[in-house]
Amino acid sequence: MMKSYRKELVFNTAKKREFINITPQVTRALEESGIREGLLLCNAMHITASVFINDNESGLHEDYEEWLEKLAPHEPISQYHHNRTGEDNADGHLKRQIMGREVVVAVTNGKLDFGPWEQIFYGEFDGCRKKRVLIKIIGE
Repeated sequence: MMKSYRKELVFNTAKKREFINITPQVTRALEESGIREGLLLCNAMHITASVFINDNESGLHEDYEEWLEKLAPHEPISQYHHNRTGEDNADGHLKRQIMGREVVVAVTNGKLDFGPWEQIFYGEFDGCRKKRVLIKIIGE
């Protein structure tokens, strides 16, 4: 019989931009669900945050930071039409678009069915406030 499980993770980063490996929390949610075969969706519930899959390697995370800042620099904030509304986070919206909203991972034998080195990350691009990540698992 098909089951469904939902859980939210909450983050409040100390920095404006940060990458957090959330694989342990996602794995715990999968264990709590009792689902052995199915699909797991994990998505950022905010438009200046991301969930993505890649390697847990600090040099790669530094490369992401530098690359994203070249593509969508934070300053000058006046370069963005969005910031004319009084916001200062247009770059965070663009960085989120680049890194993506969500990931879907197959669940096989009660485990995340990853390729080599794959891990799930939360990417924060306008932090220092409470934000949520949704985990939704469906299967048997």
